[in-house]
Amino acid sequence: MAARSVTSREARAGWLFLLPWIVGFLAFTAGPMLYSLWLSLTHYDMLKPPTYVGLENYREAVADERVGTAMWNTVFFTVLHVPAQIALALGLASLLRRAGRTAGFFRTIVYLPVMTPPVALAALFLLLLNGQNGAVNEFLSWFGFTGPNWTTDPAWIKPGLVVMGLWTVGSTAVLYLAALTRVPLERYEAARLDGASPWRQFWHVTLPGISGTVYFTVVVNTIASLQVFTEAYAMYFGARAKQSAEGDAALFYVIHLFQEAFGSLRMGYASALAWFLFAVIAVVTFVQVRMSRRYVHNEGERP
Repeated sequence: MAARSVTSREARAGWLFLLPWIVGFLAFTAGPMLYSLWLSLTHYDMLKPPTYVGLENYREAVADERVGTAMWNTVFFTVLHVPAQIALALGLASLLRRAGRTAGFFRTIVYLPVMTPPVALAALFLLLLNGQNGAVNEFLSWFGFTGPNWTTDPAWIKPGLVVMGLWTVGSTAVLYLAALTRVPLERYEAARLDGASPWRQFWHVTLPGISGTVYFTVVVNTIASLQVFTEAYAMYFGARAKQSAEGDAALFYVIHLFQEAFGSLRMGYASALAWFLFAVIAVVTFVQVRMSRRYVHNEGERP
């Protein structure tokens, strides 16, 4: 009886500690989500009370050509950005691991760009990617290449935004550095004794050893890329004249959602767009979770 009483008090104490989080979750996350779900079934312009319209907003979203364009741009950006960021982060982490005692200094240097505010980053890359005298094209000219008009040619706007997204690769690189330090050196020694080349060591020792971190970064970066907004909006949608010049090449899904919500005051339609994006992200994440069972090795498993 005494043990049962102690367990009950501990349970009440646990719920008491959880209460602030539960209240905050219901008030600022679950509540707004459910209200957004209700708004997605209405016409609501913030000036008159919502009017119930059923699934009309969802049917309009399926037929909206700009939704298709925005989703295509977003998927295109995600497919390029996520692998490029992971490959670059893994390369930087491998170099940092070999830096020895100076790893702390270089780790700070690699991470510092992450602290750059997104709007300042957009302004910076408008200068760096300038097709006439930008630093990126100047760098390419050293090797005999003529750089494209990154910020004005619709075919190069999304690749330019991918290049800009690599600026914040430092946070992923730090995660990979921590994962690499946990791979036992004995595995590399055994692989070298077996005559494995550096590439085979990377493929059969390093990747299985950090597969959990790779999986985490793929999921997180995919979700973030599907919601890309601030940098692209600041670069191409801050001035209406500039927006018309580049067409819809930089129209990402969340930008279209933002324009419908706060430009056209169509909160019901914007809520439907938000739930459509939520469904897409849920499906993509579910597929990634299912695939992880085949490619992710746990600590207790033999790689």
